[in-house]
Amino acid sequence: MNKNEVAELKKRLTKNQCTFTKMCGCYVDSDKNRIVDINETFLNLDEDEFHKYLDIAKKTLSGTLGNNLLNLDYELSEEEPGGKQQFLMALRESKLKNTDLLERFYELIIDTYDQPGNYLILIFHDAYDVIKKTTDNDELDESEEVYEYLLCAVCPVILSKPALGYREDEHRIGSRIRDWIVGAPESGFLFPAFNDRSTDIHSLLFYTKDTKEPHIEFMEDILGCGAKPTATIERQNFDNIIQSGLGAQTSDNELMYMDIQLGLNDMITEQVEVFETDSDNYIFDDVQLDTLMKDCNVPEESADKIKDAYKEVFEKDAPVAAHLIDQRSLKNTAAKKEKMELVKQVAALNKQIDENFSEDMEMIPAVKNKNIILKVRPEKAAEITLEEINGHKCVVIPLEEDEELILNEE
Repeated sequence: MNKNEVAELKKRLTKNQCTFTKMCGCYVDSDKNRIVDINETFLNLDEDEFHKYLDIAKKTLSGTLGNNLLNLDYELSEEEPGGKQQFLMALRESKLKNTDLLERFYELIIDTYDQPGNYLILIFHDAYDVIKKTTDNDELDESEEVYEYLLCAVCPVILSKPALGYREDEHRIGSRIRDWIVGAPESGFLFPAFNDRSTDIHSLLFYTKDTKEPHIEFMEDILGCGAKPTATIERQNFDNIIQSGLGAQTSDNELMYMDIQLGLNDMITEQVEVFETDSDNYIFDDVQLDTLMKDCNVPEESADKIKDAYKEVFEKDAPVAAHLIDQRSLKNTAAKKEKMELVKQVAALNKQIDENFSEDMEMIPAVKNKNIILKVRPEKAAEITLEEINGHKCVVIPLEEDEELILNEE
């Protein structure tokens, strides 16, 4: 599914457009006991409850595709009788009215889901009358198909924090009664997928709140799909590969790492702007990695280590290039690289001055036999040169018309 297809479904989750026919679920305690079962006609819920449950459904379709929302495909074996896909198909066709299927669904999650605390399982049924659209996205008053789907959310239930409150029955301030609160969903799924604005029973959309540690067992053992890493995990793996391949954390290697990040961003920008490729479709495979290593002048030995590790980690599926960089920290990376390069230039210049000037050189009489500290703005450092003037080696520092050179004598 793409962003537009997710947005189309999410847009319907409002008071006036929602068409959920049924909502079922159960509350599970930390000992895996079912405490309460839920079986409601959704549109008959009280106003407050209606909106709160609707917020949970919306959250299960929120986040970034490729990170919070993962497109998962079924193996053929799961589409045979007895497979997980076949089970969800039956649950969907029952419109959540088959008690035995619901019981099996709850037990599958309870037995498999790795959650130490209390949690709430919710599952919604909907039938969306998909309206046809023209090539320029204008809606036609004509139905294309009915997209029937299940939306599931698993929400942690946590005990409220201790606090003082007004105890109305006693007319005093005292410790408020702590109660159990349903939090935002941490895992969930949409089945079947809504690919190309149509039903795709061979795929589903998985939701995870935690992109660093998603519930792999939910993808594999509950849904029957192969687990897929989030963009956060792919980026962490890529960082580890690069840093390990470059070796010890020296300033040169740190600059090389920054060059790789900035170079990768340039490759993505070129694909989007020059070749008009959607950044979500630009796959970063072995060929692109080899090009990046050469463009950034990565030493051959380090480049070989990086390429070998990359093949091993991303053996099954090459990641989307945009997943491998953090756009939010990219500006900081560019600024830090520029600063490090300036510091490096100043250090090299100081070394050059030390090598080319001796203690017995003729000095300006007013400051002879004194230590002189020249305070120069970092951006001027690259312009400082060593020149011979009237037979003397001199440090030449270009100045603006209204700029003064500050000499500190020690």
